[in-house]
Amino acid sequence: MPPSALDQLSRLNITYPMLFKLTNKNSDRMTHCGVLEFVADEGICYLPHWMMQNLLLEEGGLVQVESVNLMVATYSKFQPQSPDFLDITNPKAVLENALRNFACLTTGDVIAINYNEKIYELRVMETKPDKAVSIIECDMNVDFDAPLGYKEPERCYKAPEEPTAFTGSGNRLDGKKKGIEPSPVPIDPSDIKRGIPNYEYKVGRITFIRNSRPQPRKTTEDEDSEFIAFSGEGQSLRKKGGRKP
Repeated sequence: MPPSALDQLSRLNITYPMLFKLTNKNSDRMTHCGVLEFVADEGICYLPHWMMQNLLLEEGGLVQVESVNLMVATYSKFQPQSPDFLDITNPKAVLENALRNFACLTTGDVIAINYNEKIYELRVMETKPDKAVSIIECDMNVDFDAPLGYKEPERCYKAPEEPTAFTGSGNRLDGKKKGIEPSPVPIDPSDIKRGIPNYEYKVGRITFIRNSRPQPRKTTEDEDSEFIAFSGEGQSLRKKGGRKP
């Protein structure tokens, strides 16, 4: 702004920091701002390009400047104008750092911030406690709306797969091939040893395998012969001719 504006403001009872309301009467657009320096030529104000776009103001156009008092901001909400803003690692910290170069915010304005040699534009969606607030030395909560043109990634629902049992091939510990089993041989009850169950057990019959002993088989000659008692003559253990008792 020109130095004459500073002379006039110093004679008035104004509140610091100095804040101004800019109005373009041709487009009925307005915004708010601070002042950087009073070194411009007489009758000329220098504005950032993004602020001229908000006012729909062309270079050399007329703008009305008024001194105003604004309430201190407590909350603000922004909408990035491009999904590229989401590529920033910590967008909230970047925005809070960029807002240090601003004096006030107006609901509906589109502000521009420079990060990593790239310009990001954000629309001021909401400010509290008023539509125009001062952000100089204030504690303000910042929130984001979905970027303009942003689409949620489609989530394809997949039905949970049923678990399948093990279908691999197994190996025996004895080295034999799987599926080859010796053919079962019937067990003779006479060969049953202690600790081996009798698989030919019948209900109602008790067999004491523990005390059983295999009996020798009889031959035909043994069946024909019969037991005959002793039929010979007896012999005396004393010699003949000895003394008689």
